[in-house]
Amino acid sequence: MDAGATESGTRSDIAVPAGATPTTAGGWALCSAEPADIEAIAELRATVMRADLERLGRYDEHRVRQRLRDSFSPQHSSIITIDGELAGCVTVRPAEGRLWLEHFYLAPHRQGRGFGSAVLRTVLERTDAQGMTVGLNVLQGSAARRLYERHGFVVEAQDPIDVFMVRPPEGR
Repeated sequence: MDAGATESGTRSDIAVPAGATPTTAGGWALCSAEPADIEAIAELRATVMRADLERLGRYDEHRVRQRLRDSFSPQHSSIITIDGELAGCVTVRPAEGRLWLEHFYLAPHRQGRGFGSAVLRTVLERTDAQGMTVGLNVLQGSAARRLYERHGFVVEAQDPIDVFMVRPPEGR
């Protein structure tokens, strides 16, 4: 865990950079991720995904962190800060002729307050402006699926563990 991270996976020393994109009402911002953010994000992923992975019989304390480490792409990732603290992350990377929404995690104490919808709305406005289809996968039974459905994602395929969803650009 990096020096600025607390045991809960939040960082209190992150200042919101001048180039960040805050909302007018919520006090949140998207900031470019840095390679040094990887361990704090891996801890956040482990916390956020634990209940769903345990429910599916797939939780492994090492693997849940390592999968993030193996696929972390700082150039395509943003840190979500709320009131200057690390509160989440989101990755949008090009692959297979579309953009993939990955590693969208929000600290549990920040969930259910509209931050996830606000961040997703901002991300989708950007992908819509590019005219790009967005794909993602969510674990079977995850509450996050309802968030994605509210924002226009539909099921493309599924298996016993994952639901693969897609959203074409709006206005196209």
